[in-house]
Parts: sequence; structure tokens; C-alpha cells
Amino acid sequence: MYFLHTMNSPIGTIGIIEEKNRIVSLLMDEQELTELLASSKVVEHKTDLLEEAAKQLKEYFQRKRKIFSLPIFPKGTSFQQKVWKELMNIPYGEARSYQYVADGIGNPKAVRAVGQANKANSIPIIIPCHRVIGKNGALVGYAGNQTDKKAFLLQLEQCKNWAS
Repeated sequence: MYFLHTMNSPIGTIGIIEEKNRIVSLLMDEQELTELLASSKVVEHKTDLLEEAAKQLKEYFQRKRKIFSLPIFPKGTSFQQKVWKELMNIPYGEARSYQYVADGIGNPKAVRAVGQANKANSIPIIIPCHRVIGKNGALVGYAGNQTDKKAFLLQLEQCKNWAS
């Protein structure tokens, strides 16, 4: 059973999804969230974990939290899992290139695959895929082509090494 809690944020409505006492998804696309709510895949229900996740996200948006402390379970291939684990090593307020992440997982030729894994991240913000940028510092790609949200998050974190 999947439980869903929605919250308002500076980047729009966010849907937080829990399964088996772990966060499995953050939805930032309102159309995707609307479709999910219309399906029978989730139940809107506030659990202690969902309330804690919403609290931590609010603290993040208020610049009071830099690291999340939540049980998460991103679903993906072993390669994607490696990439997402590497993303968790990118500090708050800093950005890294796709090449840097590829090098970090020991596969320097996998830059495009890193980009695809980054795009497939189902728990954005908590797994900070927004901190991955092009080699030249430009914003490239983000889930659902929402680079405005990526720019907002980098500005929120006062990230200095990207071309705003």
C-alpha cells in the first residue's frame, strides 16, 4: 500500500509517497500528481513518516535544513542506485558535473547514462539530483524538463558554481 501526503512549497505542490515506512517518491509535477490521485494506486493518508518528511522539506525551503534524515527507498537498477548514492555525496550549496558523477562511480564514459539515472530519480531534493549540472556550469536536464525548479533549488542553496 502506498500512502500520499501533499504539501505546498515555493516550487508548487509536492506529493510525498510512502511505502512500507520508507519514502519512495517525491512528485513535483502537478499533472502527474493529479493523475496519481485519480488512480487507485495511492491512499491519501498522513502517517508519522509523511508528516516528518513534510516537516523536513519545509525546513529545507526555509534554509534551516541541509541534510535529510528520512528512510528512503528509491527503486531502480543497480547502476541507478550507484548514481543516486553518489548524488548523496554532493554537499548542500555545491554542484557537480555529470562527468564528475560518472568519475565518482568509477565509470567515466557513462556521462549520458548518469544523466538518465539522474532523470529517473524518484526522490528529488532528498536525493539531490538538482545539484548536477553541465560541465560549463549550465543547467541541463531535470525531471520533466523543469529546469526552473532546478534553478530555484540551486538559488535556494546559494550554489555558486553554476551559470545562473
